[in-house]
Amino acid sequence: MPTTTEDDRPATGSRLLSWVERPGPGVVRFAAAGDGWDEWPYPRLAAAVRRVAGGLRAAGVRRDDRVMLVEPTGPGFVAGYFGTMLAGAVPTPVAPPALGQDLAGYLEHVRHIVATAAPRLVVTGGTLAEPLRPVAGDAGVVRTADLLDGADAPAAGRRAGLALLQFTSGSTGRPRAVRVPFAALEHNVAAIGRWLRQGPADPTASWLPLHHDMGLIGCLLTPVAHQGDLWLLTPQQFVRDPLRYLRCFGQRGARLTAMPTFGLRHVVDRVRPEQLAGLDFAAWRAVIVGAERVSPAALEDFWRLLAPHGLDRRALLPAYGLAEATLAVTGGALDEPWRTARVDPARIPLGGAPGGGPAAAPLVGCGAPLDGVSVRIVDDAGRPLPDGRVGEIEVGGRCVAAGYLGDPAGTSARFTAGALRTGDSGFLHDGQLYVLGRLGDSLKLRGRTLFAEDVEAALEAAGLPRHRHTVLLGHADRPVAMVLLENAEPDWEQRAGAVVGRLTEGAELIALRVPVGTILRTTSGKPRRRVMWQRFRDVNGGSHRAR
Repeated sequence: MPTTTEDDRPATGSRLLSWVERPGPGVVRFAAAGDGWDEWPYPRLAAAVRRVAGGLRAAGVRRDDRVMLVEPTGPGFVAGYFGTMLAGAVPTPVAPPALGQDLAGYLEHVRHIVATAAPRLVVTGGTLAEPLRPVAGDAGVVRTADLLDGADAPAAGRRAGLALLQFTSGSTGRPRAVRVPFAALEHNVAAIGRWLRQGPADPTASWLPLHHDMGLIGCLLTPVAHQGDLWLLTPQQFVRDPLRYLRCFGQRGARLTAMPTFGLRHVVDRVRPEQLAGLDFAAWRAVIVGAERVSPAALEDFWRLLAPHGLDRRALLPAYGLAEATLAVTGGALDEPWRTARVDPARIPLGGAPGGGPAAAPLVGCGAPLDGVSVRIVDDAGRPLPDGRVGEIEVGGRCVAAGYLGDPAGTSARFTAGALRTGDSGFLHDGQLYVLGRLGDSLKLRGRTLFAEDVEAALEAAGLPRHRHTVLLGHADRPVAMVLLENAEPDWEQRAGAVVGRLTEGAELIALRVPVGTILRTTSGKPRRRVMWQRFRDVNGGSHRAR
């Protein structure tokens, strides 16, 4: 008798889609112009999902086809994502162009994604449909509004083998397409829910972009799976008015959120204490902080700003994750304060203990592995290292993705025997994971490993604004440490040279004053170090000269 595989289940049999059949009383709200909100109760949103699914099937989309979604935060993205899954196809979110971004460069980026993903259909909104047609290849281009205007009809067919084709942020080169199976996504969503003790009575608010794993899985799919109330802003709305985001918690009752360290700093820089009058953050249970090296100073400053209005220090939850592990790997425990370890960036032996010393700086712990996730530290040969020893972070469990689409070499190098070699360095101590940085963004000097994040933290401690400098480490004909200083003040070059020279003794130092926009960043704000380093090598023909 034939058996029914997991992928042969009806699409609505997925825990990620069960809300479409049985929508609850919650509401998803999208930030509108001014201070208004566009409210979509779950029954209304479920009807939109069914219309999109029916429209996709009518347009010829079949099971396992990939549907590329180029939509900003809004009901069109949400209906498009879940409608694609309901149609039995694979959602492939792609960021729309950023405000002021060069359209020609953006379209070239999309052309690369189309060549990798080979979508059957591109779904987009606004005025993007016509510019996207020339780079869509063999894919058709359809406006989201046209799908939403269709009949309210459920799609027939079975769910796809994948729940998501997630493109990485591209911090280490061109974005890669991570194949996320339904089992991995469902497992990670459930693990996040258990970690946060999340239920329908726990509203979420977020400004993170929905095409990126942290915003998509952590701040959309997980709260929608629990049918909790949800407030969604765009990144631009948050940058322009972070106080509006804070009011979601202090006035409207949101309890859960996630953001990178940049978000904490932006709130502290832009919100004055007197603007918080009348806001109450006592019910705010979780601020997940990840996506980049977590700054202890940023955690402390954010808490001190909001603590007079009730924010519990224990609500700040440092975490670690990556798209290749679906999203979340480790996270700080609820109701416990974050932890730090003292680490001297100039004294990290390869395979040894991080060490202390007079230059030791606090490093934030990213918590323990979530349920069903395993973490170990391995050496260059993949052998496990004991607690307190520095090596590569390896992740195991059902959350690990199924490799990269169209990249067998990258898949075999990173995904081995059910485990994921992350390319990140760190160590385990007292049940917590401490993340040092990307292995490709480091230098080996005199038997020690130095990470770019450590040098940047030292520059910030010396008074250089965090988002106006970045550090590149690599080898040309000898070890090189380069610091890029955007729109620099007159004394920055000297101050940076003193800090970087002390930490990178034995390497050649290059300090460059550059115009605003020179530092390339991903859509989540991380420096694209390898890309910038390769451009430097290309321009200099493999050699360089100190400046």
